[in-house]
Amino acid sequence: MGLLQELNIKPGVIYGDDVLKLFTYARAKGFAIPAINITSSSTVIAALEAAKESQAPIILQASQGGAAFFAGKSIANSADKQEASVAGAIAAAHFIRSIAPVYGVPVILHTDHCAKKLLPWLDGMIDEGARHPLFSSHMIDLSEEEVQWNIDTTAKYLKRVAPMKQWLEMEIGITGGEEDGVNNEDVDNNSLYTQPEDIWKVHSTLAAISPTSPSLPASVTFTVSTSPVTSSSTPSCNLGKHQAYVKEQLGSKDDKPTFFVFHGGSGSAVEEFQSAISHGVVKVNIDTDTQWAYLIGVRDYVTKNIDYLKTQVGNPEGEDKPNKKKYDPRVWVREGEKTMKDRVKEALNNFFAVNVL
Repeated sequence: MGLLQELNIKPGVIYGDDVLKLFTYARAKGFAIPAINITSSSTVIAALEAAKESQAPIILQASQGGAAFFAGKSIANSADKQEASVAGAIAAAHFIRSIAPVYGVPVILHTDHCAKKLLPWLDGMIDEGARHPLFSSHMIDLSEEEVQWNIDTTAKYLKRVAPMKQWLEMEIGITGGEEDGVNNEDVDNNSLYTQPEDIWKVHSTLAAISPTSPSLPASVTFTVSTSPVTSSSTPSCNLGKHQAYVKEQLGSKDDKPTFFVFHGGSGSAVEEFQSAISHGVVKVNIDTDTQWAYLIGVRDYVTKNIDYLKTQVGNPEGEDKPNKKKYDPRVWVREGEKTMKDRVKEALNNFFAVNVL
């Protein structure tokens, strides 16, 4: 018996209590769910296929830039309204909600890093979500702001989404390296790691707001540098200390009373991911690696078939031979989906999430 039966969760996009049950189950069983950044229907399909073939849950998430791309690069995206990013995220949500059930896997539908300057994007998505269920959760990322302002502002947003039983992931600490246009490569290493006192501040502030969870209704993001050579400490070791600190403050018997998210993992060893998972990480963001994986499929196809892709008619088989079967987007786009799918399956296996349904 797998989690679908044990937790009584149906395939497709899940919300509220079902998200809590899935995260709690993952933490107890010792696996994490990869969160795949999507930018198109094609990347959605690649991730869903991987989950289906691996019999695993999946998290699909759109960044502000990815959502704008989903809407189309010609759509205006003003700083005060974020029109393209709002419309693109909503369009992606409708598509995923429609297609996910046929893949037979539970899907958490999430939006990624929302910095202070992008809050109009979050506002637009929350307003739309109030009209009908769309997203399982959102991420608000005010990690570059003062800690107390970060927590207070996150609490205000959690009060807005709590009646919809949406989760709100927030970030304490700064992701090293570069992610979706946010560059922290020059940040001092000591600033890259979440402090246990800050995690407790988040926990104690947010736990009373949301009816979704009796403990921590928002995922506290534990961030690590995207370049492992920039730090001499081991981030996953700190996670155990953070859990112990929260356990002590709560007087809890649970050794892992809170949920963690692993950001900035490109370049991290599999052992680092697995160690972090053992300390309560239930979500691992995957973006850079899947972008590269998608390109590999397209690149290799074009390289292999280059003599068939120079003209519509005419190739090594003859001057009058058509090339349509080679340049049809359904052919070369599919090659990108295949290689991206394989990379997502690799992540699912590395995170112990295979055959859990």
